[in-house]
Amino acid sequence: MALGLTAAVLYAAGATSQKRLLAHVDALTMTWVGCLAGTVALLPFAPALAADAAAAPPSSTWAVVLLGLGPTAVAFTTWGYALSRLSAGRAAATTYLVPPLVVVLSWLVLAEVPAPVTFAGGALCLAGVAVATLPRRRVAPVPPVPAARA
Repeated sequence: MALGLTAAVLYAAGATSQKRLLAHVDALTMTWVGCLAGTVALLPFAPALAADAAAAPPSSTWAVVLLGLGPTAVAFTTWGYALSRLSAGRAAATTYLVPPLVVVLSWLVLAEVPAPVTFAGGALCLAGVAVATLPRRRVAPVPPVPAARA
C-alpha cells in the first residue's frame, strides 16, 4: 500500500511540475528530460539489467528496446503536447479513455469478445471522461437591487 501511495504522490508531483515546465520547453524536450531522469534513477539497477539482458533471448531484448522507443516515447510526447494545451485535470481525465480503447482494439485485432461487465466498465470510464471534461458554466453575479426611497 505504501508503494502505491508513493507512486500516486510522485505521479501527481511529476504531472504538476511537467505542466509548469511545459511553459518553457516543448513536449519532445520534456519527454527527453523525463527519460533521462528515469535513467538516472534506475542506474543502481544497471548491473542486474546487464546480467538479465545477457541471459535473455535477443528477441526479448529487442522487444523491450522497441517498446521503450516506440509506444513509450510516442505516449509521453503526446501527453506532453496535450498537457501544454489543456489543464492538468482535463489532460488527466483523457487517460480514462484508454480502457475502452483497449477493449475495442482487443475485440477487433485479437477477436477477444468482451464480457458484458467489460462494456459496463467502459461506459463508466467514458461517462467519467464526459463529466470531467464538460465546460464549466459560470453563473453571472446578480446585481444588487437598489434600496427603495421613501
